[in-house]
Amino acid sequence: MRNRLLMSAFALGAAAVLPACGSTSTPASTTSTVMADKSTPMADTTTAMPDKSGTPAAMTKGAYLSYADYQSSMATRQGTKVVLFFHAPWCPDCRATESALNASGVPDGLTVVNVDYDTSTELKSRYGITQQHTFVQIDPNGGQVKKWTGTKDGVAIKAQTA
Repeated sequence: MRNRLLMSAFALGAAAVLPACGSTSTPASTTSTVMADKSTPMADTTTAMPDKSGTPAAMTKGAYLSYADYQSSMATRQGTKVVLFFHAPWCPDCRATESALNASGVPDGLTVVNVDYDTSTELKSRYGITQQHTFVQIDPNGGQVKKWTGTKDGVAIKAQTA
């Protein structure tokens, strides 16, 4: 009986949140510091070969990383535009975007960081996140550059960046 009640409560909560998978764009300029959270590890697609300018490709090669992996490799990602992707595993739009990022990759010059929407309450508060499938471009100090929702793949994410 208790399990049935818990499952009903979970289903109602998920149903109330799923319609939040929407599409809006809100530029902002606030400063903050990025804090650690729990996230699923992603594949890092970086390499160490230098590009034409002599900058190591690890600084410009596109990557899709977990938040924990990004925290440990921030210095090597400074040469890219960093976008936090507030992802929920139960969100169909989030899953579609993640599949596209894994299948098609991330364009050079972009780092997409998977942030767990369900557990990252401090980051959600810091960046004013009210729904999953939200993207926040941050500067090297963790300040918000731009915020939007609804992007479906790496090329579209990069096109949204400032």
